[in-house]
Amino acid sequence: MVLAVDMVRRGAERFADRTAVRFGDDVLTFRQTYEAASRLANSLLRRGIGQGDRVALLVGNGLWSVSLDFACLEAGIVRVPLNARLSVNEHERMLVETDARWLVHAPELEETATMLCTRVPGLFAIGLGGPGASDGSDLLADAAGAPSSDPHLDISANDRVLLLYTSGTTGTLKAVTHTQATYGAIATNILTNLLDPSRESVMLHAASLIHASGTFVLPYWLRGATTAILPRFEPQEFLDAIARYHVTEVNLVPTMLGMLFASGAVEDADVSSLRTVIYGASPMPRPVLDQAMAAWGPIFAQYYGQTEAPLCISVLDQADHLDEELLGSCGYPAVDAEVRLGTEEGEPVGPGEIGEIQVRAPFVTTGYHRAAELNAEMWTADGWLRTRDMARRDQRGYLYLVDRRSDMIVTGGYNVYPREVEDALLAHPAVAECAVVGAPDPVWVEAVTAFVALKPGAQVDAAELQATVRRQLASYKVPKQVEFVPTIPKSSVGKVLRRALRDPLWADR
Repeated sequence: MVLAVDMVRRGAERFADRTAVRFGDDVLTFRQTYEAASRLANSLLRRGIGQGDRVALLVGNGLWSVSLDFACLEAGIVRVPLNARLSVNEHERMLVETDARWLVHAPELEETATMLCTRVPGLFAIGLGGPGASDGSDLLADAAGAPSSDPHLDISANDRVLLLYTSGTTGTLKAVTHTQATYGAIATNILTNLLDPSRESVMLHAASLIHASGTFVLPYWLRGATTAILPRFEPQEFLDAIARYHVTEVNLVPTMLGMLFASGAVEDADVSSLRTVIYGASPMPRPVLDQAMAAWGPIFAQYYGQTEAPLCISVLDQADHLDEELLGSCGYPAVDAEVRLGTEEGEPVGPGEIGEIQVRAPFVTTGYHRAAELNAEMWTADGWLRTRDMARRDQRGYLYLVDRRSDMIVTGGYNVYPREVEDALLAHPAVAECAVVGAPDPVWVEAVTAFVALKPGAQVDAAELQATVRRQLASYKVPKQVEFVPTIPKSSVGKVLRRALRDPLWADR
């Protein structure tokens, strides 16, 4: 197997003078990106940070994002990315749980870094492009005087490279471990199943590079393609960047795609260079997909995966999107993955039955950090990862997500999966987004309850929405109550947080 660090070296060697990274008006070639990575790696090593040490990264998307990640691979350092949108309390817990003693932070996050230094004994904070919170040191300035040669340490396949916390839709943040081998396998998985970039390809990143968006960097690097980076997602800026950088591929969560088309900016945008729109991370509302395909054509591809098994457990490719019957599917299993639908005991379910998606693949995590009980719970006795996603398989082998096992509602003895009710609600033209949960009920035990956010200027009452669902689903699946809310709570990667709506309903139970 090819290690992730060796993939970095291969791309740098082969495509030295091609453009690797674009950020604003700045451009870095493959050689410059690799040399910067080596300088950063050597700078970190001479500070006394050793192989296997955990270094937390509190940085946003920027010019040096790729070099910093590659530096950690070269130095044998375990990255612990911190999402700036999380609270200081959550960051503190992550630092303590992972034994991270070093923190690299962006200048604009110095205040947060300072607070963390006061809370976590022994934590040392280094700036990236500005004064560090501990002693004012700047890693970029220090790296300028460090050797530009790769340190070429003795690195093995099982060396850890990443402790990545999941986005927490279950309410408990968990650190997922990836190694040199599994991280390299993620790049191979993307190239094998989802994308085939050329040297002229340009992928635009507006979502945080610490999550799914960042997994595309190494595959593009291996093919001599360009990574264009934006500091944040804003619809007009995103569309302008597509034209400016002649972007060929983008990766969007469904929320971002919906925001693009709701903004009105799409109508005048030049997206003539765009060849593929990748989406994933959460279910795509059918009305949003229909609108996007009508505007941009059949250039969409979907992946289904999770932090524990990135990126593609299954793929619905562009050709699949031409088949109306498949638009509700999350795709066909990846060629480098074994995928089955199983019971809680790990037994395969029968044809057409709903079961949990379970997977074995080279890109699957090696386990959760310091969580023996969770690791025992999440793997079957014969070595399959339990995704906790429930699905069914059609006669052609395509998978259809039903819902998370933990989100299932049991009402009057019947099982109701929130997603099917949400899809029915989204069919109403007034509904912008929604979430369905189970609320306590003295008769039904759990009552199907819908939270609905309407489109600007739209009006509809609960009775009409209940009738919309009744026309599509069994009567016991119709929401007993409809609550209208301004927005639906979401995680940092755009996943609907049903627990944020459900937990207050059960607070006194």
